Amino acid sequence: MHQNTELTPEELGYLARCVELAEEALADGDEPFGSLLLSAAGEVLFEDRTRVKGGDHTRHPELAIALWAVRELSPQERAAATVYTSGEHCPMCAAAHAWVGLGRIVYASSSAQLAAWCAEWGLPSAPVAALPIGAVAPGVPTAGPVARFEERLRALQAASRGVTL
Repeated sequence: MHQNTELTPEELGYLARCVELAEEALADGDEPFGSLLLSAAGEVLFEDRTRVKGGDHTRHPELAIALWAVRELSPQERAAATVYTSGEHCPMCAAAHAWVGLGRIVYASSSAQLAAWCAEWGLPSAPVAALPIGAVAPGVPTAGPVARFEERLRALQAASRGVTL
């Protein structure tokens, strides 16, 4: 259930931190994605970035958040938490998010945007369909994409794929 709500300055700041984490991942030779988990009170509980460069392509930050949250938080704390992320969850991460009962997801760029950029650059499709979160986890409230981050995230994705813009 996609929501087009206005984001607060604090929420935009959380997304900006996700983009910083994506930049850190790219600088380390990894795919540029970063995510945060915030409590209902606005405390950053966990943050991570993609760690797939070693060959384990399940090491997405959103999956790491779900695994951490199910170990460390009560069901009520998970439901009240919000995940902020530079890129919309893939189907694997959306399913994990829903299965552990996390709350709202706010993403800076969408899976559809990433798929369109890759097609524009003549790159092969990803091995997993670019489904929106709502197609995988229809009960999870979402907000995104956020236009102010589009150019920077497009540039990061291009750089990670050796594409010159």
